Amino acid sequence: MFNYFKITVNTFKESVREPIYFLMLLAGFILIGCYPSAALFVFSEQLKLVVDSSMATGLIFGLLIAVLSSSHTVTREMRNGTVLLLLSKPVYRWTFILGKITGIGLAVTLFTLLCNLAAITSVYMATDQFRFDMGIFFLFFGLLVVICAIGMLFNFWRGSSFPEISTYAAAVLIPLLAIYCILVKERPTVSLTDLCYALVLLNFAVIAMSTISVVFATRLDSVANLSICTVVFFLGLVSSYLFQRETDSAFLNAVFSFFYAVLPNWQFFWLADAVAVNRPIPFSYVVDCAVYIVFYVAICSMWAVAIFQNKEIAGEGDGRI
Repeated sequence: MFNYFKITVNTFKESVREPIYFLMLLAGFILIGCYPSAALFVFSEQLKLVVDSSMATGLIFGLLIAVLSSSHTVTREMRNGTVLLLLSKPVYRWTFILGKITGIGLAVTLFTLLCNLAAITSVYMATDQFRFDMGIFFLFFGLLVVICAIGMLFNFWRGSSFPEISTYAAAVLIPLLAIYCILVKERPTVSLTDLCYALVLLNFAVIAMSTISVVFATRLDSVANLSICTVVFFLGLVSSYLFQRETDSAFLNAVFSFFYAVLPNWQFFWLADAVAVNRPIPFSYVVDCAVYIVFYVAICSMWAVAIFQNKEIAGEGDGRI
């Protein structure tokens, strides 16, 4: 258990120290912060565009970070021999791969959480179709400057990782801004509870993709992993249309049922339309999706452990490692 904990913590730190992690986080913040101003004069549809665009940014960027993090912490370590060094110690393969899955899951959860909090702040900027809250707008982008300045100062004076320190600074300042908006500013027309439920469901989708990407990272390089995960993502978006159908062939029905069960249906986690039209999201639905994700992640984790057990690593010793 100690080895599992250490691998999890090191994997999380390695993920947030990657420059691409903070660059995509910063790009997501900038896009989400600009949506209210870009959606002005759209005839009462400003808030809907802000909600849809912010949630889409968090989802797409989160899925990319999940794949890139797994490629960095699994594929690259297998290529440069770090895995061989680690497995030469009393560390079992299942401990290694489960620690990687958990660490990457925590990193993408933090990424998606910060994007979600930025989305809540962006909703408070969008007061109506003809104006937006300039105070929150300038405060939000001012905090982005402060976040980068904190990372720069720690990097200059202490030699700390700029992406890591900046990410931790964002993890402190962005939630404080969201809390300030919720407590002080006028409530938006959308239900904040339903918006939070929808954002939590997006986090579930990103966690599922991070687990899938780790499975492929044990056998494929970064480009192949990203390509296959992209195919899985697009097939999951249209899985109801492609595979939830009945034909005259029993074989085709069995094939369709198999693919519908194996591929995650991302539409279950996309409820931006319900938020935009103020349709209530039952808490029981969130619980059902959470149970679905727990079982899906557990199955994918067992799959990753199974295929990694037979993975040949150049120069490895006995079969126990």
